[in-house]
Amino acid sequence: MLSDELTVAEAYRRMALIRRFEERVLELSAEGVVAGSVHPCIGQEAIPVGATAALQPQDRVLATYRGHGWALACGSDPTAVLAEIAQKAGGVNGGRAGSALLSDPDTGFLGENSIVGAGVPIAAGVALATLAQGTDRVVLTSIGDGAMNQGATTEGMIFAAARNLPVIFICENNGWSEMTPIAQMTRSGDLAQRGVGLGIESHVVDGCDPFAVRDAVAAAGETCRAGQGPVLLECKTVRLRGHYNRDIEHYRPKDDIAAAAADEPLARLLQARLASGELDDDTVDGIDEEVSALLEAITETVRDMPAPDPATALDHLYAGPVAVPPAVPRQPARELTYQRAINQALKEELEARPELLLYGEDVGFAGGIFGVSRGLQKQFGADRVFDTPIAESAILGSAVGAGLEGIPTVVEIMWADFVFVALDQIVNQAANVRYINRSRLHAPVTIRMQQGVTPGSCAQHSQSIEALLAHVPGIKVGLPATPQDAYDMVRAAIADPDPTVLIEHRSLYQQSGEVSSGGAGQRAEGARLHRSGADLTILTWGAILGDVLTAAEQLAAEGVEATVVDLRWLRPLDDATIAQAVAASSGRVLVVHEATTSGGFGAEVAARITEQHFDTLTGPVRRLGTPDTRIPSAPVLQDALRPSLAGIVAAARAVAGADRVAAGLAG
Repeated sequence: MLSDELTVAEAYRRMALIRRFEERVLELSAEGVVAGSVHPCIGQEAIPVGATAALQPQDRVLATYRGHGWALACGSDPTAVLAEIAQKAGGVNGGRAGSALLSDPDTGFLGENSIVGAGVPIAAGVALATLAQGTDRVVLTSIGDGAMNQGATTEGMIFAAARNLPVIFICENNGWSEMTPIAQMTRSGDLAQRGVGLGIESHVVDGCDPFAVRDAVAAAGETCRAGQGPVLLECKTVRLRGHYNRDIEHYRPKDDIAAAAADEPLARLLQARLASGELDDDTVDGIDEEVSALLEAITETVRDMPAPDPATALDHLYAGPVAVPPAVPRQPARELTYQRAINQALKEELEARPELLLYGEDVGFAGGIFGVSRGLQKQFGADRVFDTPIAESAILGSAVGAGLEGIPTVVEIMWADFVFVALDQIVNQAANVRYINRSRLHAPVTIRMQQGVTPGSCAQHSQSIEALLAHVPGIKVGLPATPQDAYDMVRAAIADPDPTVLIEHRSLYQQSGEVSSGGAGQRAEGARLHRSGADLTILTWGAILGDVLTAAEQLAAEGVEATVVDLRWLRPLDDATIAQAVAASSGRVLVVHEATTSGGFGAEVAARITEQHFDTLTGPVRRLGTPDTRIPSAPVLQDALRPSLAGIVAAARAVAGADRVAAGLAG
């Protein structure tokens, strides 16, 4: 972080470097050296230069996708930044991030975000980690004016305000929300009024004056370090070029372009400071020559750099082999409900990991609407187990941000159906952290949610969404089906350094079973074999396991022996256990799940078996799931849709050939 004294000459040098750097990027883009879109910050250089001059070395910065200038202002190597924009092996992210997602955690720059407004909840999480670690770190995040209309922005600000987090929100208002004037999208004159409405200290700042920005950020930093944050600064600035590299600005009035050119920060600084004598022509010429020479040198270096090695394309998706948590004394088995088994696992992990945080809507004082976290706030305190606003983007995004600073979290999304309002924070944020940063950063977050059909639940409270989440590389997805697995899988998820989603089924919460706590920990992987039989294999997961096991008992009474495997973890999928089970039944396979059939995860399982065990199969893999429909609330209608015990038995007979045998005997 460049936090030394900002002189007039140094302010000009830093802004000139960003300006010329961005112009060079556009030239290289036109030449084809840079592939894809580029969003330059030409005209907005005063904001990152002034802001970073007021920060301290331990502080953190997150930026919008127009963030090359922020990386440079934080002290990133210009060669490595240009190389990343050009997707070269020597880039700061090795070519994995490109222009709009680059990061450099070694300088405190936690990165850009190409999803508008998504960085605000993450910044709140980084600040949450600051409080948990007892540091005086301040987190600064920049967004554009258009991001002020994003729900994630408001949620992140509400979350930060509710917990008095040390975050400085900087809105770089250049007057344009991509290609639409911000004035057409808001009734208020100043976007800072939004912050006032949320109870956040808010100010309007001249974003074309680096010293005005410096002073405003310095004051905001003092407020945050005193525990009175967050603070919103609306820095009014200009945009001298289009929204992105191929934007010809056909939509932009000429008088607006002229007004921006007249007010832009470099010209303003030169005019004022040359007139006052604080700068002279020789100093300016010397700085310009220095910047020009530097850019020529780094450009040639980047041109000669190799592209990334294709053999590394799959690296850093997950951590290497995860160590099994150390064994603790195994306790005698006792009868626990599924719900209390999860509670026991959370309790043990909170005891063993003093840095672990647990939070979500109503999970603290009330203990969750299903009582899963009951008693934990009383035992571990409201700083570690706490309630949040009803703001799923803020819950998930803050967990990602806390993870960037090494703080593991367990967060709850009350109903799986609710995750769709914040799915970005899983798919575009958590899943990317390790990969983009080549394991320099990771996101140790466990996301708990519950799903499925129960009597009286409506179509917005009954979906089975495991296939959507298991589709996403970079996260792990598990569905515990028994109290013992609920206990073991919660502990495994928390021990894992990567983002993990645990999908519980609320119909199981009050089901009891023997649970042995303690003992050797597990990895977040692996299926569980429940019974063996040579006539067919039934693969399943989630709450329907109980019906599958009952069906297997009925089949056994008829002389049909089934192998039953609970896949448990859908990502990573246990291909080895699947292979053994397919071979054990001579390739007769039935996949059963509660989710709708089309696009369900059963299709992935069936496809894998077909591809990998074609020579073993004696017939097609059969799937049994819910028809392609919405879920009604009436129990009688639900029963007509969800796979029934009789339906499972009938499908298993067909796969095993037992129905044909029975028909032959009857004839």
